[in-house]
Amino acid sequence: MNTSAAHADPAQLRAWLQGAARRDRMAFRALYDASAPRLYGLALRILGRRELAEEVLQESFVAIWHHAVDYESALSAPMTWMTAIVRNRAFDVLRRRRSEGEDDAIDSDALASLADLAATPPERLQMSSDAQALADCMAALEARHREVVGMAFFHDLSYNDVANQLTLPLGTVKTWIRRSLARLHACLSARGVA
Repeated sequence: MNTSAAHADPAQLRAWLQGAARRDRMAFRALYDASAPRLYGLALRILGRRELAEEVLQESFVAIWHHAVDYESALSAPMTWMTAIVRNRAFDVLRRRRSEGEDDAIDSDALASLADLAATPPERLQMSSDAQALADCMAALEARHREVVGMAFFHDLSYNDVANQLTLPLGTVKTWIRRSLARLHACLSARGVA
C-alpha cells in the first residue's frame, strides 16, 4: 500500500500499529510504507546527512516494532508517537556526535527550539493543544509515577530498563505505569483529547 503518512487515516495507522503489536509483519510493512517517507524526511531535516537519517529511520522502526504493544492511543496519535521516536533518536545521534567532537557546527539553541517540521500547520496546532493537555495531565501524577511513565514512553525504555535504572521491582513499575495510564486516559478524556 503506498498511502503516504500525510494522507493516511490515523485510524488506519492505529490498526497497523495494533497489528505490529500482534507481530503481524504485513501490518508492519503497511505501516512502514505509509509513514517511512515522512519520518525519513524529519530525520534528514534534523541530521542533514542521508546516511545518518537512514540509520535513525532503521533504528526507529526496530523500536516501533518492539514497542508497538506499548503504544497508547489515548496519549497520542500514531504519527505523533512515531515522530517522537524518530526525533528522539535523531537528537541522540546529534548529541553523541557532538560529544565525540564530530559535529562542532551544531547550534544547540537551534536543536532545542526545533519543531516537528514534518507536521502541517493544523497538525502542529493539534499536537500543541494535545501536548499541553498531556503535560497538564502528567503534572497531576505523583512525581515517581510521572518519572516512570516518562522513562517508558518518552525515552523509549522497556519496563525492565526502567525498573533497573530506578532499582524498583518490575511488578511495581508495571503497576505504576498501568495506573498512571488509566489516570492519564481519564484526564485526557475529560479534556476531550482521548
